[in-house]
Amino acid sequence: MLRDKKILLGVTGSIAAYKSAVLTRLLVKAGATVKVVMTSSAADFITPLTLSTLSKNPVLTDFVKDETGQWNNHVDLGLWADVMIIAPASANTVAKMANGLCDNLLIAVYLSTRCPVYFAPAMDLDMLQHPATKANFQKLKSFGNILIDAGYGELASGLTGNGRMAEPEEIVSVLEKHFDAEKALQGKKVLVTAGPTYEAIDPVRFIGNHSSGKMGFSLAEELADQGASVSLVTGPTQQYINHPQVNVIHVTSAEEMYTSCASLFPTTDITVLAAAVADYRPVEVADQKIKKKDTNLTIELTKTHDIAASLGKMKHNGQVIVGFALETENEQTNALTKLEKKNFDLIVLNSLNDKGAGFGHDTNKITIMDRSQNVRSFELKNKKEVARDIVKAIIEKLHD
Repeated sequence: MLRDKKILLGVTGSIAAYKSAVLTRLLVKAGATVKVVMTSSAADFITPLTLSTLSKNPVLTDFVKDETGQWNNHVDLGLWADVMIIAPASANTVAKMANGLCDNLLIAVYLSTRCPVYFAPAMDLDMLQHPATKANFQKLKSFGNILIDAGYGELASGLTGNGRMAEPEEIVSVLEKHFDAEKALQGKKVLVTAGPTYEAIDPVRFIGNHSSGKMGFSLAEELADQGASVSLVTGPTQQYINHPQVNVIHVTSAEEMYTSCASLFPTTDITVLAAAVADYRPVEVADQKIKKKDTNLTIELTKTHDIAASLGKMKHNGQVIVGFALETENEQTNALTKLEKKNFDLIVLNSLNDKGAGFGHDTNKITIMDRSQNVRSFELKNKKEVARDIVKAIIEKLHD
């Protein structure tokens, strides 16, 4: 997956430069942030305006940004990227990069990168087969660069094609495989709970809470982006997720959530309990709508299954459980007590005393604690960013 990946696209002077427009569109569609650097001769084949429009970022061609003397910082660009792809890579640019010649912005950026660099060559077959070109490819490979053969769509040990640039779809596939190999949770099975539960009073009314499910859904997406296979058990919510590695299981009540979690838990590596599960449910549920009366209505409640405590008792070596605590007083003390009592490995504390945190917000302010009472507090952030902080803590815990 390329979601939120930072990709630097270098475009050189080749008739195949028109394919860079399709490549840019596909990368952006896949969720990547794309910045384009062109050589001056590339602009003879495709306009910077086209690539700027498709990438939604300015296209850079020169060291000097404007007439005021501002300049495009090639070092910052090189450090920004998660990966760089030169597509098309002309024989001229390949020769310069292989030998460290630096006479344009694109090569200066290349020489400043610390990320993996891919090349999708495009040149005449005779040029491709010339000993000088072959020697340049060998130099690039010896530097750790990766060549993409046209028609192969894979990491090539050498070039066996006909000089034609790999198709944009092939390049995207190669980059997806690159990031898949880097994912920290590849092969892990994860259970996430999200949203509220509704405990029926009658066919119309229920006991519930204000949980939106945003935090749980953000966590499921981030865990999946890190390579995990995620089962998301969610109560009623307006949230939506469309991720090939997230299986959504819809439930309504605490009992339904417990049943789903209990069946999934034994085979999971990581469990994240972000749902706001009701602690009590009505002893009896009316078959028909309860009519309004002049007298008070009393509803007897009984405890629901404690999902967190039940899974904590089932936990075996190698499993990690992350719980949540929403507190209003004695926050850290109460959270640490819950962590020990429920046999969690990590607990994420939310305080309703923090503005912008808790239910119903797009933001959250959390503190993460572990069984050694290590405490890490974070500033108020968007819930997607909060999810990244939590997942990072989980990955660190796996490596303890």
